[in-house]
Amino acid sequence: MALLEGCRHSLEISVPTDEVESETSRVLADVQKRAKLPGFRPGKVPASLIRQQFAGDIRQKVLESLVPKHLQKQFEAENLNVVGRPDISDVHFHEGEPLRFKAEFEVVPTVELGEYQGVEVPYSDPAVTDADVEQRLTELREKKAQYVNIDPRPIEKGDFAVVGLESISGVEGKPVKEDEMVLEIGGADTFPEFTENLTGLTPGDEKDFDVTYPADYAAERFAGKTVSFHAVVKGIRRKDLPELNDEFAQDLGDYRNTDELRDAIRKSIFAQRQYEAQQNAKNKIVDKLVEMHEFPVPEVFVERQINNRLEQSVRAMQEQGIDPRKMNLDWNEIAKNQRDKAMREVKASMLLSRIAEREAIHATRDEVDREVERHARQSREPVAAVHMRFEKDGTLGRIASHIQTDKTLNFLFEHARKTTEGD
Repeated sequence: MALLEGCRHSLEISVPTDEVESETSRVLADVQKRAKLPGFRPGKVPASLIRQQFAGDIRQKVLESLVPKHLQKQFEAENLNVVGRPDISDVHFHEGEPLRFKAEFEVVPTVELGEYQGVEVPYSDPAVTDADVEQRLTELREKKAQYVNIDPRPIEKGDFAVVGLESISGVEGKPVKEDEMVLEIGGADTFPEFTENLTGLTPGDEKDFDVTYPADYAAERFAGKTVSFHAVVKGIRRKDLPELNDEFAQDLGDYRNTDELRDAIRKSIFAQRQYEAQQNAKNKIVDKLVEMHEFPVPEVFVERQINNRLEQSVRAMQEQGIDPRKMNLDWNEIAKNQRDKAMREVKASMLLSRIAEREAIHATRDEVDREVERHARQSREPVAAVHMRFEKDGTLGRIASHIQTDKTLNFLFEHARKTTEGD
């Protein structure tokens, strides 16, 4: 076996003449049974005529039988972990001679682990202030707010205007038509044009005006466009926030008073921030490990990861209502720009798998079953049916791999040397 570059190797294989002739005879006999030629009954066509009429088919079938068989035999003999489909070239196939061919392929490299415990990473548990708790309480009160209709008068800043809105021009495709859109006049999420043009109007008033959307607006058909609207004011509402008291706390859950609610909120914010901080630290640990370990990566793995990233981008666009087919995108250039990130992700994955192997970290059956049960609850399906489907489509293996990766990252974080900014 010869190393070409990186993970790519080549083999030159020779199949003995007697085996080639034996396989050719077998294929010939098989073709002879099925061949239909004018003037001959099925199965009675002379072998010499079969060789002449079906030479190409016979040659192809012999190659399809012998090449994979001898490749696999050689792979096993040399204990090669081959990935992707080998490229076959320089095929020498002549009657009375050995079959010779060359195969080029990639193998999974042996990852020689250096030091992976005690990696230095900046980390400290997050702080939660009283202001953070009060902010979350305000958000909860906002969610429980009630909107009360008030008597007709000119719209003022802070009001919630109930508006019938219809686009007149500027929008591609189906026009915008909302019978009752509620807009907070002067609110942070309300475009200034709406606030300026609706302020001072009274229920029953109508007005036409333009709204210019920013170029990076999420909905593509509005981004960078100036849209003309016809608005009809249908009412005015005020927002009544619930009073922050023990009754409010009890309405939110199993809390006796606001003190218990505040304590639960503080713990919730801490858990969320701690998770995010630890994820950030784990990413930095993996980045350092990738930098510390140099090894080749199979090109087929990188290409697969690039495709995964492109598919994720397409799904993200579709979820935002964007049709990628209508965008003038150079997918080859996008794929090229994704290459470095894909390479880093593949190397990280291979390193984590090797560390998991070294430390005997794996997903237990109970852990996988719990994840399957969670999916079953979400989809409201029987657990057995979900398990069977996941086993068939490979999801079960992906779940186990994901659990193993999480446990390996936890191991690395636990054994890392955490430092604060001042260390």
